[in-house]
Amino acid sequence: MEEEARRLLAEGISKKLISPGKGQLSPFPDGTKVVFHYRTSLCDGTVLDDSRNTGGCSKPMELILGKKFKLAVWERVIISMREGEIAEFTCDAKHTALYPLVSQSLRNISIGKDPLEGQRHCCGIAQIHSHHSLGHKDLDHLQANPQPLVFAIELMEVLPPGSFQLDVWAMTDEEKLAFVPHIHEEGNMLFKQGRIQEATDKYYNGIACLKNLQMKEHPGDEAWIKLDHMITPLLLNYCQCKLLQGHYYEVIEHCSSLTFKYEDNVKAFYKRAKAHAAVWNETEARADFAKVLELDPSLGPSVTKELRAMQDRIRTKEKEEKGRYKGLFNYNSPPPTATTG
Repeated sequence: MEEEARRLLAEGISKKLISPGKGQLSPFPDGTKVVFHYRTSLCDGTVLDDSRNTGGCSKPMELILGKKFKLAVWERVIISMREGEIAEFTCDAKHTALYPLVSQSLRNISIGKDPLEGQRHCCGIAQIHSHHSLGHKDLDHLQANPQPLVFAIELMEVLPPGSFQLDVWAMTDEEKLAFVPHIHEEGNMLFKQGRIQEATDKYYNGIACLKNLQMKEHPGDEAWIKLDHMITPLLLNYCQCKLLQGHYYEVIEHCSSLTFKYEDNVKAFYKRAKAHAAVWNETEARADFAKVLELDPSLGPSVTKELRAMQDRIRTKEKEEKGRYKGLFNYNSPPPTATTG
């Protein structure tokens, strides 16, 4: 421990042990997931951030080591800690220059905002030397006046590689591609079990994975088209879930995007037809059902059943409306009698 403390000190980091951890020090190979609470303070004791009280909730930080997190010093100090240990690290300004950007992102995440808001048009180093406001006076001051910071860290969990499922954001492109078939299968299983919301979430995550990869390709290129073909069945399954949940306009929107690109996608036309029928768009529903029959005549019985159900709903609605307004304009009925209380 003393030797490690000396190494840290030589790097401009001083460590103060608050509470010892348990077990042996982990080797922390790349891909290890660490879960920890942190409190960031100026050297005069002014607290900037506290993960136990960020955005009104207590949520620990999670890092995957070796993923080049913007604030490298956090990885450096954590690998000196045992699970369960609490320690304070005072870090020279050379280690903390990017903290204002990291803090801004973490604060945005805590209130549900885009963590990249305000950081899209210049790199971290350029932004540090610019006059761009981070939206927080304390961070703006720190950005303009780089200085040492004190990080109080409680290392709660150390999870070795392979012992947990990676979050999408932490995956490499290769890991994302390998992940999608697995999550697709999980979604199908949940759907068959009637766990529709869970299946919806699985399909959504699979689509997000592939969209993330697709953004790196030029639209229309071979790689982009291949990814789009992988997205399509996931999106159709997602739409089926949304149909069952009654989110008809979302189904119409997604299926319209599919039929625009793939004019022979019978499933997209069929699901859109059902969504149109559910929101009383009779003309659009009939047009889509006609397209379904054109593309796949074998679906005739199913289309006939859907059209009959739609017509029955329309008749029922018309009867209800007639009953609701019956007598409203009957001039032969006696006028209402005024009463006084």
